[in-house]
Amino acid sequence: MRLTVSRQLLLLGALAIAVAVVVMTRRADNSAGTSQARSNGRSATTTTAAAETSVADLKLELLKGDSSDLAPSTRNPFQFRSKPSVPSARAQASAAKPPVVIAPPPVPQGPPPPPPIALKYIGVLETAQGRMAVFRDNGGDIVNGREGDIIDGRYRLLKIGVESADLAYVDGRGRQTIRLSGQ
Repeated sequence: MRLTVSRQLLLLGALAIAVAVVVMTRRADNSAGTSQARSNGRSATTTTAAAETSVADLKLELLKGDSSDLAPSTRNPFQFRSKPSVPSARAQASAAKPPVVIAPPPVPQGPPPPPPIALKYIGVLETAQGRMAVFRDNGGDIVNGREGDIIDGRYRLLKIGVESADLAYVDGRGRQTIRLSGQ
C-alpha cells in the first residue's frame, strides 16, 4: 500500500514541475518578444520611442493666435436660455402697437345664494295621520313635520321620500334635497 501512495506523490510532483515550466516559458516569451500593456495604456515600446522623439518638431508659434481677431462673447454659461433671435419686421410692427387689455369676465350681479339647510334627515315615521319626516338640527334637537309644514321656523317641508326629503326656505328660495346620510 505504501508503494501506491508514493507513486501518486511522485506523479503529483512531476505534474507540478511541468506546470511550473510551462508558466515560466510563457512569461519569458512575453517579456522578450512582445510588449506588455501597462496600467496607463501605453506599451513599453512606445515609451522608448517617445524618449527618442525630439522636441524641436513642435511648432509652438501656431498655438499662439491673435486674440484681436475674436469678437467679444455674449454667452453666459451660468444662464440657461436660448439665444435671442433677430426680430422680424412683422414683430417690430406689432411691438409698436399698444397691448390689448383683456377685461375679466363680468361677475353675475344679484343676491348671494342662501346658505345650505342645516338639518340632517333621520328617517320617516308612518302614523295614522300620514307620513312624518324626522330631522336633527345642529344643536342635536329632533324636529319633525309633514309635507307642507314649516320646520324649525325657517324651512318648509316640500316632499317626503323614503331615502330623502325636499326642503326650502319659507320664502321659497334655496330648495334642497337632504338624503338619509345627511347633507
